[in-house]
Amino acid sequence: MRFVTTLLSTLLLATSLLAQSAPKSPTPRSIALPNGTTATTFARGLEHPWGLAALPDGRMLVTERPGRLRIVGRDGKLSAPLSGVPKVYAAGQGGLLDVALDPKFAQNSVIYLSFADRDEASGLAGTAVARATFKDSGLTDVKVIYRQHPKVSGTGHYGSRIVFRRDGTLFVTQGDRMRYSEQAQDLASGLGKVVRINSDGSIPRDNPFVNRSGARPEIWSYGHRNVQAATLDANTGQLWTVEHGARGGDELNNPQPGRNHGWPVITYGIDYSGRKIGEGITAKAGMVQPVYYWDPVIAPSGMIHYTGNAYPGWKGSFFVGSLTPGALVRLVVQNGRVTREERFLGDLNERIRDVEQGPNGLIYVITDSSDGRILRLDPKR
Repeated sequence: MRFVTTLLSTLLLATSLLAQSAPKSPTPRSIALPNGTTATTFARGLEHPWGLAALPDGRMLVTERPGRLRIVGRDGKLSAPLSGVPKVYAAGQGGLLDVALDPKFAQNSVIYLSFADRDEASGLAGTAVARATFKDSGLTDVKVIYRQHPKVSGTGHYGSRIVFRRDGTLFVTQGDRMRYSEQAQDLASGLGKVVRINSDGSIPRDNPFVNRSGARPEIWSYGHRNVQAATLDANTGQLWTVEHGARGGDELNNPQPGRNHGWPVITYGIDYSGRKIGEGITAKAGMVQPVYYWDPVIAPSGMIHYTGNAYPGWKGSFFVGSLTPGALVRLVVQNGRVTREERFLGDLNERIRDVEQGPNGLIYVITDSSDGRILRLDPKR
């Protein structure tokens, strides 16, 4: 009888853990672009481009990690670096990172930049966001509206995508800064968090931790490692993110207000040394599971929810850049679950850093290298 009871308990525990487990990527091979679509070099000669934003008139803005912002013409020609860009800490993964347009850009010409911001006196650095007025001649009215707390030493894991919500507030993703992963669980720290702020840097009154003592009021969700991919679902307005794991454990998440995504307490990855992280567990009460995870990793960076009609069958898909092994990853999400994954552009052997949809409905990606390119996916005419 004792044996039967023990066996039933073991089966119930296994069933419970299985129910809590997130779906794992089948790691499909990279395949050829469908329907005669080709990848064309649209612009080149960029030094480690990081963020790409499409302007309403068909031009684009592109950031280069060393600290330059350029205009990309409709013909693919690059402007000289624009003046007025804030001074950045260009070391390791730090530098000038994302660029985003204000929802009312057509009326106010306002843009937002995220970057690694270093205090010269202490040598400590963190993620920051600046707001500026864009002109072809350069940026004016530049103001830093947000700085991560605390600033720490090191040059890794700044996160740093900017996504506007439908209500005009903006999400900013922030990494755990690598050596400070335990602070991803600390609500008094901005490390390892997705934060939500108003367009002037003030705090929305309905943020989940506004009235909690000892918690930073800008926090939206926590327990993240290094979120470099984020976008809104164009249909629901919900935020979707993809974050770097360690060895294994890159995660697709749908962050909700106040939720704890578990890093570094739970993870599907292991340390780069091969050792387990923490207790080596993948689930714990009060910590949400990822919607989907990759092992081996894709090293995600950049993300869109495609709303165009240029490519048959792709409308409504999510596209994520992969740095390693290097690809454009297509995800079909239905009822909150990934039902299909495809990978393209693997034959290029390029690190895809960001993905953008142009006003013409075409998809553009940027490659992360010292001679970085902007690629355009051209459908068969």
